[in-house]
Amino acid sequence: ESGSGKSTFATAVMGLHNPNQTQITGSILLDDEEVIGKTGDSMASIRGSKVGMIFQNPLTALNPLMKIGQQIKEMLAVHDVYPENQYESRIFQLLEQVGIPNPKRVVNQFPHQLSGGMRQRVMIAIAIANDPDLIIADEPTTALDVTIQAQILDLILEIQKKKNAGVILITHDLGVVAEVADTVAVMY
Repeated sequence: ESGSGKSTFATAVMGLHNPNQTQITGSILLDDEEVIGKTGDSMASIRGSKVGMIFQNPLTALNPLMKIGQQIKEMLAVHDVYPENQYESRIFQLLEQVGIPNPKRVVNQFPHQLSGGMRQRVMIAIAIANDPDLIIADEPTTALDVTIQAQILDLILEIQKKKNAGVILITHDLGVVAEVADTVAVMY
């Protein structure tokens, strides 16, 4: 249901919420480590490495002034999971993995030069860049046509199986829930 706090939940798990506007209670454990209450560097070490986030709107999540390849490289560099001499090959590997045709062209493009489906695939590539254990997908199919929606969902599920990662799929679309969810929590 709209306004029930689905996106707020996702940003809280990632430590991206505004503590002055959000009261968080309860507990979130990731690899037996409490996430709630972590701040600064301790949360930054989790975000993007142990937990990857696919944001609802790639146009607002991607930097409009930075080329796609640079944005993926930045995610790799921040977490230092891969050696620097492997960045370029890892970037191409990620773009191919998420089904982007002609990655050599796409790495030199800006977000506005890509279609909605392609931008969402880039968001997925960034989310999985450092092989996270958990992927949070916040309305990843919003504003995409039905064919692209199905492709994006199939891609997320394929990555989940290949990487044995957990997925929290946030959606208001009960058809999507019925098709892909193992466990369902309804927020209202």
